[in-house]
Amino acid sequence: MGRYVFLLHDWVLLLISTKSKIRNPKEGHVEEKKYDLEERTLRFLKNTITFIRKNPKDFVNVELGRQLVRSVGSVGANYREANDAISKKDFLFRIKICRKEAKESQFWLLAFECEEKLEDERKLLLQEASELSRIYGSMVRNVESKQP
Repeated sequence: MGRYVFLLHDWVLLLISTKSKIRNPKEGHVEEKKYDLEERTLRFLKNTITFIRKNPKDFVNVELGRQLVRSVGSVGANYREANDAISKKDFLFRIKICRKEAKESQFWLLAFECEEKLEDERKLLLQEASELSRIYGSMVRNVESKQP
């Protein structure tokens, strides 16, 4: 897991670690390695869907699975909306929703009844939801600390 550095430029918050430059002194060029939250949240959704499909399809899991897919999907969808925000207030509102949905995803993952052999996969998804929640929380604190 890399470090995240947040900067406020005008009203747009930039996540600096989304692109880190790797210098190769021998070849004299700079490569960009991408750490994109849009891609990360989409991967989180796809991994969650795969996890749900591996579990038994009883009434409870079907309902919990629906809630889980909605909350995980909302994390990524709202982050994309935040990237196209029309104001600083709109951006902050969307990022707060991302944080809330990431926390909700943790709840549904804990409630979901999975087979023992899939417990490690659930723990990885819980870790990802927790990390995303912390990232968005840090973004909110950073933006709010820059407000007059």
